[in-house]
This record gives sequence, structure tokens and C-alpha cells, in this order.
Amino acid sequence: MKSAGYVLALIVALALAAATYFHFGEPQQVAQKTAAPPIDVGVITLRRADVPLPLTNAGRVAGFRNVEVRAQVGGIILKREFVEGATVKQGDVLFRIDPRSYQAALDRADAQALQARATLVQAEENFARVEQLSQRQVATVKQLEDARAARDLARAALQSAQADIETAKLNIEFTTVTAPVSGPTSLASPPEGALAQAQQTVLTTITQLDPAYVNFSLSESEFLQLRGINRARDQPLKRSDIDVMLQLGNGSIYPVEGQINEAASVVDPRTGTLQIRVIFPNPDGALLPNQFVRVRLSGVVLQGVVVVPEQAVSQGPQGAFVYVMNAGGDGVMSRPIKLDRKVEGGWAVKEGLDDGEKLVVDGLLRIHPGAKVNPVPAKPGGEANGTARAEAESAAAAPSRRAE
Repeated sequence: MKSAGYVLALIVALALAAATYFHFGEPQQVAQKTAAPPIDVGVITLRRADVPLPLTNAGRVAGFRNVEVRAQVGGIILKREFVEGATVKQGDVLFRIDPRSYQAALDRADAQALQARATLVQAEENFARVEQLSQRQVATVKQLEDARAARDLARAALQSAQADIETAKLNIEFTTVTAPVSGPTSLASPPEGALAQAQQTVLTTITQLDPAYVNFSLSESEFLQLRGINRARDQPLKRSDIDVMLQLGNGSIYPVEGQINEAASVVDPRTGTLQIRVIFPNPDGALLPNQFVRVRLSGVVLQGVVVVPEQAVSQGPQGAFVYVMNAGGDGVMSRPIKLDRKVEGGWAVKEGLDDGEKLVVDGLLRIHPGAKVNPVPAKPGGEANGTARAEAESAAAAPSRRAE
């Protein structure tokens, strides 16, 4: 009985020893055997630089000027010399108004001028005769003054008659209505035979298209930001330093550059925007009034900013953040940042990053704050593809690790 009890106790001891070995020894070996290596991540070194800031705004084309062509003299419209809606050139004849009454006025003015000239000749001869008599003390002072007054009145009458002649000639000239500017005409005009009233009847409207205005708006915040950027420069930009291009509705680029013409000095209270006007050469009339275009401005530069690739930026409950290498260079930590705006190459960062820091741009889906990593230089232009490849490799390697 004692030997049987001893054997039973020995079996229990061996069982406990085996259980202890498998519980405490083997998992530790497995854990040591399956410990994950540092994660390969692509990093770039941040450097402050001057970054171009292109701006794109929606705009509308406006005519350089809209000219209402009005009749300067009244009369019956005898003929219209153009097709409604057609493009005319400056100086082209548009309308002919009946000139007969104005020709009669010119003839009358000519006759009055001849009469006034004859009267003047008579008055001057009479004054000369009275003056000689006065010198010999034959004529009285009163006779001399009357003769001088008659001569001066005759001179004034002749000048008045000559002014009437010029007025009559102008009225005859105004009966032929010409285009004051070049451009397309309106589709509505009085028909032939209609009565045109001086200074009232609008005969047609001409829109001058060359050059063409393009109007667009900036929000108040955008305007203040751009003004702050410009004031921070060593030498503020001038209007001539800004290049202006147009993108048409079909996506094509207008072949001629424009120039900033004017900017509003007040904010529109209805929209909270400021209107900017640019001017473009338009010799072929390709830009039409009220046409929708996109205005592209280049020449503005953000000085000394840090730019991070777009794929390096993540969003969390507190806003945007990125992963940067720690001081030891073997781990990552998250860093909240304040974004400015999108520029060429990614996002311009207002706050949160310093010059010289190493930013993680590849392998973001496999890391977390405090993770041990193996930083390698990220390939330019290939960060996103590198992330996809790394994730695929990680997924493919998972079954083999589980098998071990």
C-alpha cells in the first residue's frame, strides 16, 4: 500500500512539473520566437522653402464698353447701312437721316452771312468817313460814336451768321450716323422710315470687345490673407508681377495673358467679397460678354513654409496630425498640425512642424504612436504605392507567421 501511494505521488509530481513547463516555459519561447521586427516606413526630411501659390477663381467676361448710339439730330431714317447684330468697325456708316431740312438751314445761314458781310462793309466805310470828318472837326462826337457802334454791330452779326453756318454743317454731318467704336451691334434698331428724335432715340448699341474685361471676386478672408502674404515679402508684389491666364468653359487655355486692371476698394455687403477686374486683349472676339471662365493667377509665393505630402496627413478627433520620427530615430510619435492650404506637392503647414524633422509618408496604416520602426528614405512620387505594397506584403506574410 505504501509503495502504491509513493508511485501515485510521483506521478502527480511529474504531472505538475510538466504542466509548469508547458505553461511558463514554452509560451515564453514562442513569444520570443514570434516577436514582430521593426516596421519599415518611408520618411522624408522636412525643409522650409518658397512655394508658388497659384490661385483659381470663377469669373465672367464683360465688354470693355457698351456704347448707345443715339440720333444727334431729329428726322426720318432714310436707310440703315448695316445688318442688325453684325460687327462694325469704328467709322462705319450705320444710319442716314433725311438731311433736307438741315441743308435748307445751311443755305439760309449762308444767305444771312452774305447779308451780314455786306452790312459790315457799308458800316466800316461809313465809320471811316465819319472818322475823317471828326478829325477835321466837321462831324460831331455823337456821329463818330454812332458810326463806331454800327460797325461793331455789323461785325458781330457776321460772326453770328458764320456760327449758324457751322451749326448747319454739323447738323448735316450728324444726319450720317457712324460707329464711334468697333464691336458687335445689338439686334434691335429703329426701322427705315421711323422718326428719330434728337438725343432720345437709341439707334443701336455697340459692345466693344477688344480689349475685354474679366471680373472675379475674392472673399474678405482670402483678400486679407493675400495682403498679409504680400506685406510679409521683402519687396511687395506689383500688379505687373502677377501673371493672369484664362481657362475657357471647354477646358482650353486662352492663348493671351492678361493683366490686373483694378480692384474694388470696398467689400460688397451682400456677398462679403471684393471684386477684381483683369483686362485681356481680344482681337478676334473670342471672349464674349457674360461668358463663364476661370481666372488663374500665378506669381504669388509663400515664403519659408513647410510642405507635407497629402498622403502623410491623417485626421483625428482633434484635427489633422502626422507621424514624425522620435529623437532616437527608432520610433514614431503623432504630431498635431495646423494646415494652411493646398499647394504644389501637398499641404502648406502653418504650425506643428520644424525644419529638419523626419516625416513618415509611407507605411502609415501599420504604425501607431510609440511603434518601433525602421526608417528608410521614401521614393519621390511613390509614397502611396509603397504603402499599398507594404500592406499587401504584410497580409501575405501573416499566415506563415501564424503557422510558426
